[in-house]
Order: sequence, then C-alpha cells, then structure tokens
Amino acid sequence: MKCPICKEEIPGTPCESCGENNPEEARFCMYCGHPLDQQAPEVDESEDAFDIENRVLCPDGTCTGIIVNGKCTECGKPYKPGAEEE
Repeated sequence: MKCPICKEEIPGTPCESCGENNPEEARFCMYCGHPLDQQAPEVDESEDAFDIENRVLCPDGTCTGIIVNGKCTECGKPYKPGAEEE
C-alpha cells in the first residue's frame, strides 16, 4: 500500500479474504470489510491498573483530560485536591 501523498510504501498486512494490503493497525479490510486477524491487547487487571470508576477529571470545564500524578493528562495543569471547591 502506498501513501497517496508522498507515494512511500506503508507497511501493512494482506487481507485473508481479498488479498489487498491494509495498514498494520487496521482491524477490518479497507476494501472488502473482512475482519483482519489481530491479537487483542492484553488487559492489565492488577492492582496497579487504571481504575476508571475512581478517576479524577480535569477541573477545567473545557478540558477532557484526567488527573494522573498530580496533573492533567491533556492540558498539563497541576491539580490540588480541594482547590475546585474554593
């Protein structure tokens, strides 16, 4: 598969159904829609895994980040617990 802009070769995998080359990250064939055989990423279910139920959202009303290690993952603003209540 070649990049339509720079014409460089893009690494890919062939579809089992139609044989067309697809980007390595593709889950379905871009030409026929056939599911591409890929291993699902392993889910870390240890105690160190991210707890989605208890995450802290960025207090900035326009940001979509979450607080990790004291700062927002998107905007980078530092977070101090209780500061949003002032």
